Amino acid sequence: MSSWWKSAVIYQVYPRSFADSNGDGVGDIGGIRARLGHLRDLGVDAIWMSPWYPSPMADAGYDVADFRDIDPVFGSLAEAEALVAEAHAAGIKLIVDIVPNHISSAHPWFQAALASPDAPERDYFWFRPGKDGKMPTDWTGEFGGTTWTQAPDGDWYLHLFTPEQPDLNWEHPDVRKEFESILRFWFDRGVDGIRIDSAALLFKDTTFPEVTEGAPHPFHDLDAVHDVYRSWRRVADEYPDRALIGEVWMPEVDRFTNYLRPDELHAAFNFDFLGCAWDPALMRACVDRTLEAHATVGAPPTWVLSNHDVTRHVTRYGRADTTFSFDNNLDGTPVDLTLGTRRARAAALLSLSLPGSAYVYQGEELGLWENENIPEDQIQDPMYARRGHTRDGCRVPLPWSGDEPPYTFTEGDPWLPQPAEWKDRTVQAQSGDPSSMLELYRSAITLRRAEPGLHAPAMTWLDGGPDVLAYTRGPDFACVLNLSAGPIALPAGTTPLLLSSPLDDSGLLPVDTAAWLRL
Repeated sequence: MSSWWKSAVIYQVYPRSFADSNGDGVGDIGGIRARLGHLRDLGVDAIWMSPWYPSPMADAGYDVADFRDIDPVFGSLAEAEALVAEAHAAGIKLIVDIVPNHISSAHPWFQAALASPDAPERDYFWFRPGKDGKMPTDWTGEFGGTTWTQAPDGDWYLHLFTPEQPDLNWEHPDVRKEFESILRFWFDRGVDGIRIDSAALLFKDTTFPEVTEGAPHPFHDLDAVHDVYRSWRRVADEYPDRALIGEVWMPEVDRFTNYLRPDELHAAFNFDFLGCAWDPALMRACVDRTLEAHATVGAPPTWVLSNHDVTRHVTRYGRADTTFSFDNNLDGTPVDLTLGTRRARAAALLSLSLPGSAYVYQGEELGLWENENIPEDQIQDPMYARRGHTRDGCRVPLPWSGDEPPYTFTEGDPWLPQPAEWKDRTVQAQSGDPSSMLELYRSAITLRRAEPGLHAPAMTWLDGGPDVLAYTRGPDFACVLNLSAGPIALPAGTTPLLLSSPLDDSGLLPVDTAAWLRL
């Protein structure tokens, strides 16, 4: 058993936007297979595929109609199996995304449930009579808006996301059996891990109380969810070296780490770090809090800067407010992309040198920023209508080569528009340029793999002052991140291995710059 997930660099592929092989403007498995060399050259250990299953695409494929097949827009099951084999041949593991909280309203189960109140499938969902002619509760959905839609027979069904994503009833044994079978289906095809979407939402308080401050939340993080992940862990343990990785948005650290107990999930995303401001005291506190929490359950920490749901960090770090929260919509606020890029380069060396595993969202290695100029009539994200915030800006297709869109992503028009300003952000333009973001990531991941200290579980803070994050990993490696107001001297007796930006003319480490050092 390698326990590869404990220190892996995992690259998130958003299939719709990675590479298109058939010219329809939408990325697909053929495109991913053709571009596997990019991921091999980048040096990543694993790729995580966002959902690629048959879906009406009401929520970009997170409304799944069949977990055992591939949507024709992306290819076929045979192509998915070929991708797993080719990734393995390139030394890359593959993780698929499972969405257990809900399925598509087009799924056969829900269609049967709608067809008859007496159908056994009715009990796989949350159908309830209304209350005084209105919906059963006033709950607010995860995208904003209401959480109930009335069926033709007058009952209402629950959906924490869009009406096309009815919530499953995890009290029902058939639902549990079905998902254990789905896990085995993908493990049998050689998949190395499962990423679990919205992992904390599965159970609901069956008395359906309103959300009240100070009272337990009726559908966030109910204790019964842990029985499900214990059973999933037993399934995963039937297969060698497979990992379960949870998407767990949880402000309380102790509740978060419950998901990482030795008989539950192997890892979970660290959104505390993703949302943290570019501030030395807050970042240090976040790192300490993360390491301490994971140590209590013996689980590896994860470090995430961006993903398909959040504003790209080049943009976030270029704003006056550098935090991220779904409740704090900063779309359209002023951005200094030069500053954001400088900080993103430093953040790469920080996240890739902390203990645990690191996640890279596609395009992060190219220094892409959020495209905040998508015309309103081209926005596809269902969150936009409910919150006025769109996630489409981080989902724009990758630029591969050439001087203008579509940058060989596709032949015609891509499904979302690419900025003309990305012409110097293509893989082709950056390859071989030692000052580029792409070569920084390639160098950092190569060094990380070769550096013994970066595979040890511990780190030790060095005293660099209140505005400097400095730490050692092992006896002869250190990272220093300068978050102060001016340049600083590197620690005595150290030799730079990699710099996020060059030293200044005096040999000092500039502001918003990180250095990997040999002690």
